[in-house]
Amino acid sequence: MKELLLKYGCNPNQTPAYLNMKDGRDLPFEILNGNPGYINFLDAFNSWQLVRELKKALGMPAAASFKHVSPAGAAVGVALSDVMKKKLFVENIPDINGSPLACAYARARGADRMSSFGDFIALSDVCDITTAKVIKPEVSDGVIAPGYDPDALELLKTKKGGKYCIIKIDPMYEAPEYETKEVFGVSFTQRRNDVVLDASALTNTVTVNKELPESAKRDLIVAMITLKYTQSNSVCYAVDGQAIGVGAGQQSRIHCTRLAGDKADNWLLREHDKVLALPFKEGIARPDRDNCIDCYISDHAEDVLREGEWQRFFTEKPPELTKEEKREFLKTRTGLALASDAFFPFSDNITRACRSGVKYIVQAGGSKRDGDVIAECDRLGVTMIMNGIRLFHH
Repeated sequence: MKELLLKYGCNPNQTPAYLNMKDGRDLPFEILNGNPGYINFLDAFNSWQLVRELKKALGMPAAASFKHVSPAGAAVGVALSDVMKKKLFVENIPDINGSPLACAYARARGADRMSSFGDFIALSDVCDITTAKVIKPEVSDGVIAPGYDPDALELLKTKKGGKYCIIKIDPMYEAPEYETKEVFGVSFTQRRNDVVLDASALTNTVTVNKELPESAKRDLIVAMITLKYTQSNSVCYAVDGQAIGVGAGQQSRIHCTRLAGDKADNWLLREHDKVLALPFKEGIARPDRDNCIDCYISDHAEDVLREGEWQRFFTEKPPELTKEEKREFLKTRTGLALASDAFFPFSDNITRACRSGVKYIVQAGGSKRDGDVIAECDRLGVTMIMNGIRLFHH
């Protein structure tokens, strides 16, 4: 297929819209089900590159959950504990640890479930039946992968009344060295961002603390590759082989750090005993659970705990999760990794990151205030690497 006509572009008034290859070659994918749209394909192609690079860098199956051309979550296939299974709503899939790919998507989806609502999924490996079982109950627009086991494909085809978008990408396809896009009738051409992000990008440690365990290297690589496909400015918190807080598209670096840090805190607090014990009624849909949990953890708990409201979701009124309890719980969660897609201009980013348990940081460096940033890391015992690599993505 050399050209694919789309229903419309970003918005219904933007017609015609289509995909093709500038050199006249066949498109490097097949549509196995559904009718993906313009934005679906933008998410699919960005997310596929992300998971392909994670797999290459770490040698582990990888998955991503994309929304509006930025990842809500990304992860590699680290096995799940019983607590993690409950936290990620996959405790009903007892064999999930037998599929690292399924673990990767459960982690990617669970990083920011509010943002992942209606996501586009990318899988680095052939989708197996266990991964399809993880995907099946989630509200999602579609998936891209290099292939699908027959039983997995049949299960996925039942989503959205048979209209679920399923794309098979050619895993051997390589994009041209240069890429072009058009804005306001003007063509922009640049070399593709082919920088390799692996352990070789983690050698220039500039802080007094030089500690960098293998788990932290893995998490920093996950965070860097995630940022490579996140709309700038962006910051990513990661732990246990997964991104747990992505701050994307903010004009100020500190706002990226705060946004991503708040998401990371929310993800960590989902393991609090009070959250895991929330007495949901039978039949409460996952999106409603996600909304309730988000309100319960955040500063909007009254939205679900007030009289006349909690009865809709819970068998009994849950106890309040106080600010003091949240602070004390988060103090027990340390060892997080943080990556930034460009230098930190002020040390306030470090101060905020450490409130969410960050111990390992990688950033480009090159700010006039690098000395202030390093000093704050030294004060807080953080290991920081300056790799000289900027990862802006627009």
